[in-house]
Amino acid sequence: MLAGLFGDAIRGASPDATLAECLQAAFAAAEVAMTPQQRAKAAQRVLVVAANTELQERGLLKHARIAGAVSAALRARGTDELTARLGAEVGMLAFRIAVERWLKSDEGEPFALHAVAALSELRTRAAELDSRPRPAV
Repeated sequence: MLAGLFGDAIRGASPDATLAECLQAAFAAAEVAMTPQQRAKAAQRVLVVAANTELQERGLLKHARIAGAVSAALRARGTDELTARLGAEVGMLAFRIAVERWLKSDEGEPFALHAVAALSELRTRAAELDSRPRPAV
């Protein structure tokens, strides 16, 4: 479901949208799947998956399928192969971070808020790759 939502949202983004704006559109589209009702189920799913290697492998395949859909949608917009793949992986990392934070947050906070914040943080950290490392907190 998420692969379709993400791909459709990216393809439907404004023609002049940046890659980050395309990812934000994908996260906004995920709101239909990332509801407060799904939040409780997701928290239970995390615990079950953590205890089951086969489910972890299935999760990795799902991740790859969604990343492939994001990459394909970005390429369909004219993004070159390497940038599309990078964008898809950064988007999926932002998505995973957002899910973690969403599950720990107040119940009323929408998922997209966490996803956009995670993407913004990753963009900031990526820009710092050529600088000295930050001290661990």
